[in-house]
Amino acid sequence: MAPVLLQSNGYTTNICGWQMKQPADSSLLSKASWWTSGSGRLNLASTFASAPDFSKYPMKKTSVVHEGGEVTIGCKPNASPKAVINWEKGTEPLQQGKRILILEDNSLKIYNITKADAGVYSCIAMNQFGVARNSGNLVVKEKTVIVNSPCDVDVIVGESVLLPCQVSKDPSIEVVFSWSLNGDLIDFKRRMTHFERAGSDSVGDLMIRNIQLNHAGKYICTVQTLMDTLSASAEIIVRGIPGPPKEVTIEYVSSTTAVLNWKSGAENNSPVHTYTVQTRTPFSLGWQAVLTVPEVINGKTHTATVVDLNPWVEYEFRVVAANGIGIGEPSTPSELLRTKASIPTVAPTNVSGGGGSRSELVITWESIPEELQNGEGFGYLIMFRPLGSFSWTKAVVTSVEASKYIYRNESIPSLFPFEVKVGVFNHEGIGTLSPVFLVYSGEDEPQIAPTGISVQSFSSFEMEVSWNPLVWTRHTGRILGYEVLYWMDDSKDSTTGKIRVNGNVTAKNITSLKANTMYFATVRGYNTAGTGPSSVPVNVTTKKPPPSQQPANIVWRLTNSKICLNWDQVKTMENESDVLGYKILYRQNRQSTTHILKTNITSAELLVPLEDDYLIEIKTVSDGGDGSSSEEIRIPTQSSLSSKGMHVCPSVGDIIANKIIILIYIFNSAG
Repeated sequence: MAPVLLQSNGYTTNICGWQMKQPADSSLLSKASWWTSGSGRLNLASTFASAPDFSKYPMKKTSVVHEGGEVTIGCKPNASPKAVINWEKGTEPLQQGKRILILEDNSLKIYNITKADAGVYSCIAMNQFGVARNSGNLVVKEKTVIVNSPCDVDVIVGESVLLPCQVSKDPSIEVVFSWSLNGDLIDFKRRMTHFERAGSDSVGDLMIRNIQLNHAGKYICTVQTLMDTLSASAEIIVRGIPGPPKEVTIEYVSSTTAVLNWKSGAENNSPVHTYTVQTRTPFSLGWQAVLTVPEVINGKTHTATVVDLNPWVEYEFRVVAANGIGIGEPSTPSELLRTKASIPTVAPTNVSGGGGSRSELVITWESIPEELQNGEGFGYLIMFRPLGSFSWTKAVVTSVEASKYIYRNESIPSLFPFEVKVGVFNHEGIGTLSPVFLVYSGEDEPQIAPTGISVQSFSSFEMEVSWNPLVWTRHTGRILGYEVLYWMDDSKDSTTGKIRVNGNVTAKNITSLKANTMYFATVRGYNTAGTGPSSVPVNVTTKKPPPSQQPANIVWRLTNSKICLNWDQVKTMENESDVLGYKILYRQNRQSTTHILKTNITSAELLVPLEDDYLIEIKTVSDGGDGSSSEEIRIPTQSSLSSKGMHVCPSVGDIIANKIIILIYIFNSAG
């Protein structure tokens, strides 16, 4: 049976004689259909009508957007039948335009928002059963804009960089800055050594201190607000010294050269412009640069020949790269490799000799260091001949450390000249010979003793020995100097002292002797062979010691620029030298120069400019030397005395105090 549609009469609906009362509130039965199934039963399907309602999908109370942005404000009322939708801004109907559209789902879409778009927007839903209104506030903020963004930077390792990231924003908007490097967020707490956030509020700059190679890459500053997310990026190129070259190998080695190959290391954003080869041996002090072919190795060359190496020496090599930033770290050293052997090319130096005993020829030289021996079986070839002869006598010394050779032959005359040269050899052959040098054979000791020996005492502790010089002949022996021996009378011939003088000196002072003591002295010549016979001994007795008593009872008077001094005569002991006179030593207080006045009486006058205080000492003079000094006396200037209210009274008598006599000054009662 086909369904039958029944219409409502306002309060009751009749369906096949059934009555349904219309509810008094909002809902009513609007439609009904019935049919009879095959079993004869009645089936009822119904749809209830309703006024618009926003309770299920209410409008957002406040929407915040920025200028230039866009917003969609939804409008989803429940209504049956479907409601008719209208929009208002404030109390005025909203008109659609290019920027303002009402979408098919009744949502309101606003593009390119301006400050004028701010306000309250209301969605009004209406059907035959009622009207509903739902409102929301649209707040328009100033658009957040990055006004100072980071820019690409090219820096050198160790420098510091500031990447700016600054925004213009609405004062009421909070922003959050973050930075990333190559996609990884920078954790400022963990990387504080190099990275630091600079600024606040609208400034989020990134400071990178002491930048390193691993800090190169893409930096992104991200600015987040409640409304949107902005970002700006920059690339940092970090340039540094080159990394160490790799795989240094020795392709070929000869006695003096080595061919090296290597691979380039990291350029670190600055191309390598030169390479330098360095070497080290067991004999060198650390690594040293070496000569190469080519002399200048450019950055595109990875092979070079090292030249001027020493034969038969173990070498290891390393390579250092340089670029516009600086010199990089050296490579790992190559394997240790020995150059091939060769004939020695360096001759001994400082060839000389002489000395030794009679019938000996002593030849000396400076030995060759191991790194210059050029191979195994190293030794020295000695060649010599008497001056004027044609044939050379040869000798071999196989000790590599040898530096002396002695040739003995009874037929060699004393001090005879020989031509000498020294060469080197090893298993590869005989090397270079030194130039020819003149060396004299050994000599006899001096054959005669000096004559004209005399000795005299100068004081209680000093004597002088003098003699006539020896005339040198081949028969008397060469004289290089003289040896003076001296001893005391109670020591027989045992030597108390021995002093040598070089050359033609014919007198020698001997000090630190004992007073009033007899000394004996003798003289003999010497040369490289030894000493000759001694002269006949001579003797002298040193002077008695100087007086031990100090000058005492010193009196001084000061008048104008004259200092008058008087003191007691010093009496000597029996074992002391007689007093011959006195020395007055005086100097200004602030000066270091001491002046000396000698006198043979017990008084003296000093004419001095009295600009400063004077310090004075007095000591005795005797054959035995100077005696002990008196106590130091300070004599003030007249100006310093006057400043103290004193007048000098030259006629006032002397008063003895503490064994030193001084003048007493009378205070001026009027002063």
